[in-house]
Amino acid sequence: MKEIVFATNNNHKLAEIRQMIPEEFRIISLADIGLTDEIPETAETISGNALLKARYVYERYGKDCFADDTGLEVLALNGAPGVYSARYAGLSCSYADNVNKLLKEMNGVVDRKAKFITVIALVFNGTEYLFEGTVSGQITLQPVGTSGFGYDPVFLPDFQKLTFAEMHPALKNEISHRGKAVQQLIAFLRKEQ
Repeated sequence: MKEIVFATNNNHKLAEIRQMIPEEFRIISLADIGLTDEIPETAETISGNALLKARYVYERYGKDCFADDTGLEVLALNGAPGVYSARYAGLSCSYADNVNKLLKEMNGVVDRKAKFITVIALVFNGTEYLFEGTVSGQITLQPVGTSGFGYDPVFLPDFQKLTFAEMHPALKNEISHRGKAVQQLIAFLRKEQ
């Protein structure tokens, strides 16, 4: 069984990824390798932050590793929160803080188009690969649903009637930005076996 580190301290992301990755691959966490520090995310792009995290683990632990970074880009906010999505309301903010700030800034805005982008950076046998998934949608007027995490309660994907926070996890994983990037990652890993 191939063992790969997923460079995250976010237990929601870890659980979501473990649901998506087939059992032929064993996904281990940063805690599993004894890394409890936050890996600095100082890049100016989503792909840059994903690469920083994957490289950090590979260079220090010598283990194949992947990391993701996700951003929500809102058209009316000129692409914000973007690379700052996780800390939009401040460094130690909660998911609710970020959602509340977003809704406050969207107050009165008619065009609520947005898109989620996830980039997965993989360092595999010393070579770097990037996989990107996107999904377009709208920002709702208020949070709806209790599943998921982050901006899921206010993101309504195009051609859907439910926000990500209302969806069954299997449906969300199938159509989401992260799900699309993970599908590419799985295809690559299977090809390399």
